[in-house]
Amino acid sequence: MTDDSKKSKVANVSGDAEKKPSGISKLIARGTAIYEYCWTGVWRDPRQTVGVRIIKTVNLAVRSFMDRGLQNKSMSLTYSTVLAIVPALALLFAISRGFGFQNLVQKELYVYFPAQQKALSTALKFVDSYLKESSQGVFVGIGIIMLLWTLISLLSNIENAFNSIWGITKDRSFPQKVTDYIAICLMVPVLMICSSGASIFMSTIIQENLRLPFLTPVFNSLLEMAPLVLAWLAFSLSYFLIPNTKVTFKYAAISGLVSAISFQILQLLFVNGQIYVTKYNAIYGSFAFLPLMLIWLQLSWLILLSGCVFTYSLQNVFSYNYLGDVTDVSENYRKEVTLVITALVFRKFRRSGKPYTMYQLSRDYDLPMKLVVHSVDCLKKAGVMLTIPVENGRTAVVPALEPSLLTVGDLMCRLDEEGKSDFIPGFSEMYSQLISRFRKGLSVGYASLSAPIISLPLPDMRND
Repeated sequence: MTDDSKKSKVANVSGDAEKKPSGISKLIARGTAIYEYCWTGVWRDPRQTVGVRIIKTVNLAVRSFMDRGLQNKSMSLTYSTVLAIVPALALLFAISRGFGFQNLVQKELYVYFPAQQKALSTALKFVDSYLKESSQGVFVGIGIIMLLWTLISLLSNIENAFNSIWGITKDRSFPQKVTDYIAICLMVPVLMICSSGASIFMSTIIQENLRLPFLTPVFNSLLEMAPLVLAWLAFSLSYFLIPNTKVTFKYAAISGLVSAISFQILQLLFVNGQIYVTKYNAIYGSFAFLPLMLIWLQLSWLILLSGCVFTYSLQNVFSYNYLGDVTDVSENYRKEVTLVITALVFRKFRRSGKPYTMYQLSRDYDLPMKLVVHSVDCLKKAGVMLTIPVENGRTAVVPALEPSLLTVGDLMCRLDEEGKSDFIPGFSEMYSQLISRFRKGLSVGYASLSAPIISLPLPDMRND
């Protein structure tokens, strides 16, 4: 065999080796393809199978967790909690004293929060001083006002965080907040007393009267699961009741279970990890519990907010049909989406008299739910649309004026004029010439958009 033939054979072998990918290359390519599908490609998948739903739900939960600044929200709620913890415990013990169950409630607090025994002991000392001072002189009225204000402020911050996650811009009215929050504050100690009474009933009366030894491990297991069940109920009701929108309870219950399990794991980690944080005692002395309590509070709030994001993800997984963050959408694109929604609502109402729900607009026309909600809010403020409740707790959108009378230019003018226009004192007078030319150009441009919105070309309606 000549040298040239040997070189040619070696070149062919090396060329084949380069063409044939190795096992590691195939594995990397396969992993990359799976990652790209799970992160971006799944949103282009029209199937509504269980697997696609799970991937979309996890994808949306991760995106929401990364995009919504939950870390900042949890830190804000931690600060509010530190301010409200003593007044909250004071109210709790004031109510329990009225029923004669102060010691019982104190015992239950140690059971529910085993990771914060030292913090609770310190807080309860402040509570005794707070209640003693609150019952004397003029401090009675001021103390009650400050107590209610700190609690209402904390609960209001929680509601605002939940509404932000759901993309809700309208809060409850202040009187409704006061009544709802006071009801929650009064219900918590009663529920704690009832749960403790149920535990005592199961552990004593039933076991002693039945005298069935083989049932003792069953009852003990049920009692050990009581904190998990109560945490599940508390998280589920929070996700179901706190957002100022209609939440499907089954999704709130699923998220509540995940959050309750995560919270119990956090409790175990903090309880079992106390022996590994003795160095804090050398640094902080008697205040060693404080940094640990703050870390525990922030992680607890992060679990609560993550569960809210997961509830939102479960309920809106198939209406979250877009890539990217809607906060980066340009103002011009928002107006285009608002124009399309107006045309769709007008045309639907004109044809059948049956209104669209915001969920139908998102689902049938592949519009992001947050953009639909934002556009409908703008149209309501501009006096173009109204929202009415319909079946299943959803909200439908109907015209607030005669559809045939509204032109594209009129709609743009209404949207531009919404909001405060005299914000800076003397601004219009100082720059009157520039502003007048700008407004004149806009009016001329909008005047050319004289076509009625109802006459705009649109794709055929789905499910009409």
